[in-house]
Amino acid sequence: MSETTRRKLILGSTSPYRRQLLERLRIAFEVVAPEVDETPWPSETPKQTACRLAMAKARAVATRFPAYVVIGSDQVAELDGQALGKPGNHARALSQLQQMRGKAVTFQTAVAVVCQETGFAQVDLAQVKVKFREFSDAEIETYLQLEQPYDCAGSAKSEGLGIALLESIDNDDPSALIGLPLIRTCRMIRAAGIKVL
Repeated sequence: MSETTRRKLILGSTSPYRRQLLERLRIAFEVVAPEVDETPWPSETPKQTACRLAMAKARAVATRFPAYVVIGSDQVAELDGQALGKPGNHARALSQLQQMRGKAVTFQTAVAVVCQETGFAQVDLAQVKVKFREFSDAEIETYLQLEQPYDCAGSAKSEGLGIALLESIDNDDPSALIGLPLIRTCRMIRAAGIKVL
């Protein structure tokens, strides 16, 4: 059996959205929580935060499973140069969406792939520019009550009802907005020794 077919895959994430995206590739993989502090550093840009955390998550899991190919990913929403994290509750989600209406938000989605045993380590970033339409507070409340997107960066769950808040999406990796840029992920895991097709 070749090295390409033997190498096993881990998704270093507890995100159900990333797990569902990776399942599209129909490759066997395990899920392991990376247990990484996701607090942004004071001097970091949102892009830097996403890349650093994606790599930190992959490395944290790869340390425990050195023979595996490990995927780590992170997403930071950026509005006017400032990071918008996961809201965590209704009040913060309401505030985020009020700030974003009628504006362009860039979702910085980073993916890292690490195999400690072979020394493989790559990170890449997919930028998704999203234009939010003008919407009312009543529409925000309806959306939040129905979708409860409190674990989504910027409260924007585009794969669900959040799509109704958007005017346009501009990107080169369609799954990136949901949380895992699969085009980049496929390229990187192939390079790390995982057979995709």
